[in-house]
Formats: sequence, C-alpha cells, structure tokens
Amino acid sequence: MVNTRSDPLVPIVDEGLGNSCYLVDLGDKSALVVDPPRDLRAVRAAAAGRGLRIRFVADTHLHADFLSGAAQLAHQDQAQVLASVAGRREFGHRGLVDGEEVDLGGLWLRALATPGHTDEHVSYLLSDGTVTLGVFTGGSLIVGSAARTDLLGTERAEELARAQYGSLRLLANLPDSTAVWPTHGAGSFCSAPPGAERTSTIGREKATNPLLAIDDEDRFVEQLLGSLGSHPPYFLRLAEINRRGPAVLDAGRCGRLALLPVSEVRRLGAAGALVLDVRPVPDYAAAHIPAALSIPLRAQFATWLGWLAPPDAPLVIVRNADQDVEELVWQALKIGYDQLAGELAGGMAAWIAAAQPALSTELVTPGQIEDRRVLDVRQTGEFDSGHIPGAEQVELGLVAEAAGRIPAASTVVMCGHGERAASAASLLERAGHGRLAVLVGGPDDWSRATGHQLDTGS
Repeated sequence: MVNTRSDPLVPIVDEGLGNSCYLVDLGDKSALVVDPPRDLRAVRAAAAGRGLRIRFVADTHLHADFLSGAAQLAHQDQAQVLASVAGRREFGHRGLVDGEEVDLGGLWLRALATPGHTDEHVSYLLSDGTVTLGVFTGGSLIVGSAARTDLLGTERAEELARAQYGSLRLLANLPDSTAVWPTHGAGSFCSAPPGAERTSTIGREKATNPLLAIDDEDRFVEQLLGSLGSHPPYFLRLAEINRRGPAVLDAGRCGRLALLPVSEVRRLGAAGALVLDVRPVPDYAAAHIPAALSIPLRAQFATWLGWLAPPDAPLVIVRNADQDVEELVWQALKIGYDQLAGELAGGMAAWIAAAQPALSTELVTPGQIEDRRVLDVRQTGEFDSGHIPGAEQVELGLVAEAAGRIPAASTVVMCGHGERAASAASLLERAGHGRLAVLVGGPDDWSRATGHQLDTGS
C-alpha cells in the first residue's frame, strides 16, 4: 500500500550499525531518502514496494560510521542531493544554508544548522504546508541522548560538545508534538544508549532525555564527554571519503566473490593479504588457517571488520557454503572495505584436503574455566556492569595493540556470547600466543553454572 500524506515515512533500520535511514513518500510517486547507506538494497526494496522513484536524497552530516549512498543515488537515479553547504562535498549536490527551504513537490524540507556531532551537521524539518510533520535529527538529538562530539579529534571534543548543547536547545524549542527521526540509534558507536525505541517526539525527549534536563552548559559538556566510550578506528576515515564522494558501484556486479584455489590463497597471504574467517565460532575453532582473523558473519560484522582489519590489505574470505556471500560483501562495502580479493574455493575442506597446515582453538563451557586466567574483551561499560571475579579486561578493539603486554599464560578469552572472544583469540594467536581457549557463553552463564556472584566496577 502506498503511504498517505498522514503517514509518509518508512524507517529502514541497519541493526548491525545501529542506524536508521528514512524513505519519505512525497505523494506524487516520488520519494526523498534521508541518510541512505551505500548498501541501498533495503532502500530500493522499500521504494519499489510502494511504487516510488527516488527523486531527492538528503544527508544530515558527513557520516563517520558508514559510507553514504547519496552519490550512488545521484548517479543511478539522477536524484538531487541535499546537504549542508559547509560540508564542501566534491560531488554534485545542492548546498543548503541555515533556514533554507526546499520544495519537494508539496512537502517542504527546511535545513536547520545543528553543529556538534560534526561541524557541518544539519537537521531537516519536514512540513506539509503549515503542518510540521517531524525533524530528521541525524546525530544531534537522538533518543535518550545526543551523538558523540569527539570524531574530529579529542582536542575539539569540548568545543563541539558546546555546539551540541546549543543545537539541542534549538531543537527542543520545536513544538512538543514534532516527531524526532534520528539517524543514530541503539547499537551505534556514535553514542546512542541501549533501548528499543529509534524515534521519539520533542515532548517525549524533553521529559525523558537526561541531556535535555541539563540547563547548564558546563554540566552538559561534562555529562556528554563523560559518557563517550571507544569507537572503531575506521570512523576517522569515512567522513573524508563521504566528502569526496564514495566510488560509484556497479550494483549488478556486487555481491559476488572470486573463487581462489588454495595455491592462490597461499600466494596472496605471502604477499600481505589478510585471511578473514567469517564462519561461526565452532567451525573456526575446529580448524582454521594459521594467522586468520576470525570475525563471524552476523549483524555486527561490519563494525568489527572496520575495527580489527587494516583498511588497505586485500581480504581473502573463508566461509561456509550456507553463509550469504552477498550480505558479506555488502557489509564490507558499506564501510569502505572494497579490497575483497576473493574467497577460498571449496572452503576450509579444500584447504585441509590440500594438506595445508591448520590450527584449532579450544572451546570451554563456564564450568571448565577452573583456575585458568580469564581475559574479558567486552566494552568497559559491559565489564563494569558484571564480570567474573579476577578477570582482566581489554576491549576487543585494543587486543592487538595490547598483545605484547598480555602474559603468555593459559588463557580463557570471553565476551558476552563467544564471537568477540574468538576474534580476540585469533588476534592473540596472530601475535604468537598459545594455550588459548574461548568461552562459549558470557558472565551470566558463568554465574548460573557456578552459583557465584559477578563482580561489578572496574
């Protein structure tokens, strides 16, 4: 069913990156898309299902956590790109200044300068005549918080936090009934708090968002900066790529990988390629190529790929035949990992059949840890909320850097379920560590299995 003017909005959620983009039915068989990712499959499916042609695309800011699909839509669909003039994008677009309005063919979009998350950030107020429908807030006001302000460097984090304070006050002056449509949501490392809600209203945020309850700028800055955790290093590269415009892809040819024989995988590895094993943890643990990096294919694959894999090394994939190669490729492409050399033809079975060396990693249950050293690779906030007594914590994103300082002792690596632990074990193995085991499960499983309480705090 085609949306009516009373319901023109279709949110499209990327659960892995924790973001939303929005398809807006303009009422004339055309559409606006706000903050589309480079992976446009869901956007195109939503538009096609409603019989809509994408005519406009708007970016709220120069995204750091994903490559924008704006340049792709401009090339393939001749969509007009709308963005802040302050972003100095190097591809065709209409640069908007604060307060400038765009006629979408009945609906109107007004740009509101809301710096803070980035310098050039804008929000977009959507209206139908005199009726305000809602505001696309990008990384300014988000459900229960505001997005991080340290992506342009820690030396500018306070300055941008003060700008964020002003931007939130500006948005809070909109009518309470105004719908709030953020880009960043739960699961985003751009600092969204946990929770199922991805949209809100101005009134609800004024009543529940702790940052909007702070009327002192200094306290706001202290609170916002104090809430910032770590973020993937690829965040520091993508904004500039988005400013220049990501390479336009031949979407019809994406989603496939070249099949590489064992001999070619060996040659590429010797030349500096990274073998990336995306199989489930039990399969990786049973047998894997030495020095392979384990990142199981799941919703969060792109985040950990961008956090753990070098941005310039060719990637050779090892997967199971039943794993979705198209999904794997698009998760890599949406964060700028275009250097996919191919996949091991025949998978791990072909490697073993060719009598090539393989390693295994022990899997243990919570009751099998015994007196072994425990390394917890969850984020600091997760660790502080409950961990096995005596466990040492190193966030997964820091394991490679810390490998030389981690004692070469019999170690059980753990996270919340096992996927991040397997990644950490593979990084330690690459650094020369042995006697590693991966815990199947997390701290709550350990507590239930042993009857012991978890520790809290650092």
